[in-house]
Amino acid sequence: MPKISSELLSVLRCPVTGSPLVQEGEELVATAAAADGVKPRYAIEDGIPLLLPPELLAAATAAGSDQHDSDPAEGAIR
Repeated sequence: MPKISSELLSVLRCPVTGSPLVQEGEELVATAAAADGVKPRYAIEDGIPLLLPPELLAAATAAGSDQHDSDPAEGAIR
């Protein structure tokens, strides 16, 4: 399990609540609850925190997989 450095954690904030984040296992958890009363949780993949609200994470993951498999020159402006 990759440990996020204390220096990085000191500057990271939850994009939903604006509160600091703490690491719990393979996730970062907001220290304050969102409007629905639940503390948002964010996955850590390959040591990188994915700080997207849950409703946007699925769309970003789907879009990202399409972009990573293509030739970088295809997206270039000509």
